[in-house]
Amino acid sequence: MANGQMRYRNLGTTGVKISGLSLGMMTYGTRKWREWVLEEDEARPFVRRAVEAGINFFDTADMYSVGESERVTGRLLREFQPRRDELVIATKVYMQMSDAPNDRGLSRKHILASIDASLKRLGVEYVDLYQIHRFDPLTPIEETCEALDAVVRAGKALYVGASSMYAWQFQKMLYFQQANRLAKFVTMQNHYNLAYREEEREMIPLCLDQGVGCLPWSPLARGFLTGSRKRGDGKSETARARTDDFAHSLYYRDSDFTVVERVEEVATARGVKPALVALAWVMAKKGVSAPIIGASKEYQLEDALAALDLVLTEEEIKRLEEPYEPHPVLGH
Repeated sequence: MANGQMRYRNLGTTGVKISGLSLGMMTYGTRKWREWVLEEDEARPFVRRAVEAGINFFDTADMYSVGESERVTGRLLREFQPRRDELVIATKVYMQMSDAPNDRGLSRKHILASIDASLKRLGVEYVDLYQIHRFDPLTPIEETCEALDAVVRAGKALYVGASSMYAWQFQKMLYFQQANRLAKFVTMQNHYNLAYREEEREMIPLCLDQGVGCLPWSPLARGFLTGSRKRGDGKSETARARTDDFAHSLYYRDSDFTVVERVEEVATARGVKPALVALAWVMAKKGVSAPIIGASKEYQLEDALAALDLVLTEEEIKRLEEPYEPHPVLGH
């Protein structure tokens, strides 16, 4: 953010301009879903600050707080940015929304019902980006791609995107879309950060080749890269970390802690917080349109905004990347 001015990038190779950061809205909704979630009144200052700072890209999903995140997102965005054309709103479909047998997955039936439900909760006529939250092995890709194309043709979404899956699965879907002149995925929301770089093997090269923009989720490794957790400490005492067994399945190897130590070393030398270094690294990677950041405390959003101005040297990047060791593929 140069001189207090937000920098904007293209969303993949589309002509849409998005802020260098996307505010992830999973943190806002109802505490009935997860104890670390902020209720609407608690979320209000974060959305206000994001809009004031020039963030125009907001990412949610139908399953976050089982729909309540979309409702909160819609209400707060209308409150602080009433001009719909100034906003880039993204949501997702796939995860189970109820016990009903068809209220999940990527069938034509579920996609067409879900987009209408999401639009109603958000209080908008269309979303800018409609993303499949995961790959659905139980539904033919032809059915999914044709249903997403129908959503775009109906004007209910401007673009479609995908999220974590294997590169071969993504390539099959991209090929079918292209061969049949269907709305093509313009983004891949993938798991990517300094502690998990398996996406560099196949998915990111594929995205670069196909002109698909990457929207990394968990760019701070669910807080792990901030340096708040040390070797041998066990789980941190924040509500999110204490209840986040998923993070413990992703990170916490010995080499992961070495990566964090490198982040802290570079941060100390620069006189900044570790979070800024970890975010600056992600934002500098080729193919990344914007990382999706979560913020439950004011300083977390301020740190993310400050990271936009931090440019790492080649030597710093080399030092940060050097201790990485291969991981099992995780996050799908």
